[in-house]
Amino acid sequence: MPAFPAISHAAVTVTDLARSTQWYTALIGSDPVLDEDEGKGSYHHTVWALPGGQLFGIHTHRASSGAAFDESSVGLDHLAFACASRAELEQWTSRLDELGITHSGIDDQHYGSGVSFRDPDGIALEFFAPPGS
Repeated sequence: MPAFPAISHAAVTVTDLARSTQWYTALIGSDPVLDEDEGKGSYHHTVWALPGGQLFGIHTHRASSGAAFDESSVGLDHLAFACASRAELEQWTSRLDELGITHSGIDDQHYGSGVSFRDPDGIALEFFAPPGS
């Protein structure tokens, strides 16, 4: 059996493409590498290249249910971005403060430390560092 592959990319659906593009561009600190209608024409995607080769995207769909994000529903609970250390996590907490993004503060647990926050659509996001780092 082959080794299980790493995650290549993640994408979340947003309600307001312009608002979310501006928000994620500020958070990520770089411009998207792709911003276009998908080839079949059913959605638009805006994509950022992250360090380590992963991609992160936001989508708007022509056929949208309009339902708000709810991590207690079946589907995505939250998306966590990896920090190498608690010190890096502290830097991201400061960056969230600079951007005026409300967050949980650092929550230290035996399995690691994280800071939780939400995007403009209420999608649950987190910066996470492994324990003892």
